[in-house]
Amino acid sequence: MRPNALGRTIAGLVAVAGLAAGSVATAGTSFAATVPTAQTATAAQPAALAATQNFGLTTAEAKNVQKFLADYWGYTGSIDGQLGTNSWKAFQRCLAKYWGYTGDIDGDPGPNTVKALQRLLKADYGYTGDIDGIAGSGTRAAFKRFAA
Repeated sequence: MRPNALGRTIAGLVAVAGLAAGSVATAGTSFAATVPTAQTATAAQPAALAATQNFGLTTAEAKNVQKFLADYWGYTGSIDGQLGTNSWKAFQRCLAKYWGYTGDIDGDPGPNTVKALQRLLKADYGYTGDIDGIAGSGTRAAFKRFAA
């Protein structure tokens, strides 16, 4: 029992010291009022991750794709190697014109976008899998060849 009491005392002192110093690292353990902030940050993180979808491309490879999109498909964003909404809108314009994409030009690389991408990759970049809208290892490998 004594070790638990000592541990609680030390933890309490650390929390108080952290609050006094304004430390963000210990703020989450000190007050329930900080929990919504932590939950908001956590909830916002998946949305930020979903905004970029490189399907396994390196930054350099994704920059090559963005240069292609800028040259031919109206991409005007930065060449930063992050295939975000604007990159995918430009890619969807390409896929709609030549590869059977019929969805909205919304920048969401969902299953319909991936199916059209797979058709492009099957025609010219060695993709041998099904046109299933799943960006599995075969799709990713062919997309790397496209990006090279």
